[in-house]
Order: sequence, then structure tokens, then C-alpha cells
Amino acid sequence: MRHIPFALAGLTLALGTVPAIGWAQNPDAATPAEVVTKVREAVQYLNAKGLAGFADFNNNKDARWVWKDSYVFVYSCREDVMIAHPLRPDLVGRPILQMRDDKDRPVFQELCKAGAQKDGGWAEYWWPKPGEAKASRKISYAHGAAVSFKSDIQVGAGIYDDTLTPAELDKIAEEAARLQKAAP
Repeated sequence: MRHIPFALAGLTLALGTVPAIGWAQNPDAATPAEVVTKVREAVQYLNAKGLAGFADFNNNKDARWVWKDSYVFVYSCREDVMIAHPLRPDLVGRPILQMRDDKDRPVFQELCKAGAQKDGGWAEYWWPKPGEAKASRKISYAHGAAVSFKSDIQVGAGIYDDTLTPAELDKIAEEAARLQKAAP
């Protein structure tokens, strides 16, 4: 039991160090730490709820999965479909793998690669902030979720940032995973 406070303190430090640099000026912007935490909470939630949990992510801007300028979305790479999106119900049920951003990047192909990593990963693309039409640089953290024996489900959420790289953010997520595994 003595290791838990140290592990949580380490996790807080690991997730809190980098985000504090860029987000101190905008309290309405989601931080990388919040994104990792929300995605992992969503993965655990779906693991427990199964397929019935998908509805809790859909078309509900006031749900716990929407905060500041970010939100959690759920998709299937193998089935090539958006399963749940709280702010864009028009995307639910639609193919995702051919979607390209303003810079012609295959958004979900990159997210699927990132989310397939053991501890999840980050993918960079251009996407409009909630309430805006113009695309901004977005970096999303994706992580796989085992939902009712479907191994291809992924959960994602992102930050809008012009400075951090996916590699820098991967280090934050890796450190968080290492600290969680170290906790008894």
C-alpha cells in the first residue's frame, strides 16, 4: 500500500510536467494528461459495459466524455466505421479509413496505427475545434478497447496544439503506463 501514493504522485508528475508548459495560458484547452486519463477511463468503461456502453458516447455534448475543447470518440478500424461521437452524430455509422484532413493525411489510418500499440499512441492531423469550421492542428491519443469480444475497437481524444510532437506525447503515455504497472 505504501507504493500507491508514490506511483500516483509519479503519474501526476509524468503527465503534468509537459502539459503545464503549453496550457497555462488557456484554461479552456484540454491537456495531454486529461486526454490520456479520459481515454483510459473510457476504455475501462467500455470493457465493463460492453456494446451497451457505446450509446453513452453518442451525440451528448454534456456527457462526462466531453470537456474543455476535447471529447472522446469510439471507432472500429477493422469494420471501418465510426461507432460513437458526442459532437458529430453525422459521422456515426460512416466509413472512417478514407477520411483525409486538410493536409491530405489519412486521419483514421494514422489513429488506427497509434491505437494498435500496446499502451496506445498519438496521431497528428488537422481537425476543426468544437464550434469552429477552420481546421487546427490536433494530436489525438488512441487506445484499443476489448468490448464484448471485439478486439478492434479503439477510443480516442485529442488536444489542439502547434508545438508538441506525437513522439513527445508518446513518452508521456509510456511513462503513465509504466507507473500504472508499477503500482501494486
